[in-house]
Amino acid sequence: MPRKTADKKASTRADQPVGEAIWPRVTRELADDLAVDAITRDRAGKPPFDEVSRLREAGLPALLTPPGAAHPGADWRTACAVIREIAAADSSIGELLAHHYVLSWSARFFGPPEKPVAFEGRAAAEHWLLGGSTHPAGRDAGPDLTLAPAGGGYVLNGRRDFQAGVTVADRLVLGATCTKTGELLIALVDPSHAGVHADPANERLGQRLTGAGGVSFDNVPVSEDGVLGAVARDEHAVSPFASLAPLALSLLLVHVGLGIAEGALAEARDVSRAAPHTHPSANGGDAYAEHPSGDPYLSLAYGEMATSAHTAAAVVERATEALAGGLRTGHQLGVDARAEIAVLVAAAEAVTSRSAAHITTRVLELTGDAGSLDGGTGLDRFWRNAHVLTARSSPTRRLRDIGDHYLNGAHPPL
Repeated sequence: MPRKTADKKASTRADQPVGEAIWPRVTRELADDLAVDAITRDRAGKPPFDEVSRLREAGLPALLTPPGAAHPGADWRTACAVIREIAAADSSIGELLAHHYVLSWSARFFGPPEKPVAFEGRAAAEHWLLGGSTHPAGRDAGPDLTLAPAGGGYVLNGRRDFQAGVTVADRLVLGATCTKTGELLIALVDPSHAGVHADPANERLGQRLTGAGGVSFDNVPVSEDGVLGAVARDEHAVSPFASLAPLALSLLLVHVGLGIAEGALAEARDVSRAAPHTHPSANGGDAYAEHPSGDPYLSLAYGEMATSAHTAAAVVERATEALAGGLRTGHQLGVDARAEIAVLVAAAEAVTSRSAAHITTRVLELTGDAGSLDGGTGLDRFWRNAHVLTARSSPTRRLRDIGDHYLNGAHPPL
């Protein structure tokens, strides 16, 4: 696949083992760095090779290496906090990292519990960035990827669109249907193979720097060791632990959405503090022109938005704790416990999507940027990113699943 090779040289910081305490500082430094030129990079819309190099220098691709791997990393709660802070500065990079973290656990989710996971150690040591998706294509997406048995391995064919990582990834982790058994096999693919061709999705409304694009595979060999796991055709045969994979991705993307809301709110606050804000008083005068912070209408608006963000954060925190507990339980996780986690994640999705949409719209109104697409303060990027991110999942469906569970005790679908 013809593509520019990102700088793979990791800094000393990335090569050295670090404890949990260092990640907040490392993340804050990277978020500050990304925030400096976020507007310029968003408008340029180029593949995020430079941003991936920054992630490597910070050591973040290896942060969520699973317990028991050669290079054990942080836990899921830390990963969620990292993504949320990165997303507040640049939500595209937050989403890129979210997909990478879930894919890094693919062998744990879908492989046999007793099988050694060799690829994790190599991925951490070489600071791989993973792209792709383990989900099958939607019903209306047309033919999906297929893996046909050949020799001692498989041959991968087909084409698929992906939301993140595929134009800059070191390895692709893909779900493809086995032509012999009908199972969904999880395959590890080197994107530099001649049979892999990517088309970047450059013209996007929002989330422009996620490395999204369409990828076609033409007789790409996959070794037996390159199959990280499998998902049975029958939904009822899927283990509750394996079914946490899509929930983990959903929750990490919720943290991206929450980061967008918080980032937009913080930047709008800075704009409102710095620029005069005129609100007509009852007698027609400009009572608050020189002291915008004293405008009660402006304070009311920010109070509403801050409360919306706090509410979403509280719901997201509860879902994060539940998912982290389920992942710690591992393959002993039960069906009922999985259902409780699914409901909490769905609630976090529904609340956060509405909060992000409301806040990113409101800040445009308060700062005078509502009609300044790609202009003014650049706050439009938060609005665009929030709407592109949340449009992929329906709050209505989430609320229906929550209601069905609460009313009838029904389990959300796996």
